[in-house]
Amino acid sequence: MRKLLLLPIRVYQYAISPLMASHCRHYPTCSQYAIEAINRHGSAKGLFLAIRRLLRCHPWAQGGYDPVPGTGRSEQHQAGPHCGHNDHPYTTTQTRQ
Repeated sequence: MRKLLLLPIRVYQYAISPLMASHCRHYPTCSQYAIEAINRHGSAKGLFLAIRRLLRCHPWAQGGYDPVPGTGRSEQHQAGPHCGHNDHPYTTTQTRQ
């Protein structure tokens, strides 16, 4: 099922998209977002996320960085503050006086 959903997206990316001017408002592009969503979350939820993203893509959209939930920077923001090191999360300690 997953490959069946990805096939028309890949055809669009390689055959149709290069012929059109780039007007993407979001990063990653909607087609790349759909591929990542389907690969990450499976056919049903991935398709739901891809359709929801397409509905957000309109001339009045703010645009910008919009990752698939559960990937990349979106995980770091959901996890809370992070010190930047990969081995431990940012924690604060208070000392009593």
